[in-house]
Amino acid sequence: MTKLAMHKRLSVLFAGVLVAGALYAAPVFAAEEGADLPHAGTDLTDRASMQRGAALFMNYCSGCHSLQYLRYSRMAEDLGLTEDDVQNNLNFTGAKFGEQVHVALRDDQGKQFFGKMPPDLSVIARVRGSDWIYNYLKSFYVDESRPVGWNNTVFPNASMPNPLWQLQGVQYAQLGKADASGDRAVEKLLLPQPGEQTAAQFDQTARDITTFLEYAGEPAAIQRQSLGVWVILFLAFFTFLAWLLKMEYWRDVH
Repeated sequence: MTKLAMHKRLSVLFAGVLVAGALYAAPVFAAEEGADLPHAGTDLTDRASMQRGAALFMNYCSGCHSLQYLRYSRMAEDLGLTEDDVQNNLNFTGAKFGEQVHVALRDDQGKQFFGKMPPDLSVIARVRGSDWIYNYLKSFYVDESRPVGWNNTVFPNASMPNPLWQLQGVQYAQLGKADASGDRAVEKLLLPQPGEQTAAQFDQTARDITTFLEYAGEPAAIQRQSLGVWVILFLAFFTFLAWLLKMEYWRDVH
């Protein structure tokens, strides 16, 4: 094998290692359906935000929505909570510490109340994207034409009431002029009845829930991000070794 052929093989091998390392270190991005929506600003390194999001989700969402791929024990480990913290404050179904987050709502009850069983939200952040969830939580408005009395500008005609209305308040839609088909689009949302939180506080509430759901979609992302620094350092060291090897092989060529 000539030195030129050897050099080409080493180059291909080196490129492959770089690509593999980059794929390992990079986060997995969800398909952003609402790419033009305001950014959620989530941060998986903000443990306090995830803890608040876990408490909010369990108190306002877990009555209908499960997280069947997340265990209470894993949540406690990643969020820095004790078993007592989780079992006494976040577990409302009597599940064991090592079990997944399920709901007490039965399938027949879900169909009776909402027309169908509310979906599991384990991977909603990976499917919809964090920005979509954040804006969805903020976009409920009263719509008496809907069976549950609510509608949503991000997900129109969703069969779901606003679980956070006490915190946000009651929003109403200001409709525009009717189009050729007689439909009137929502121009903006008005908040004549404020809730328990200010607008800034509710933005943080929506962000905390979104951050927790982003974590629930891929708990390993926290460890992967912490390992990413070491991966980059390894690649930098390997690059230096590859450069030294190249200089050794090409010394006689020049």
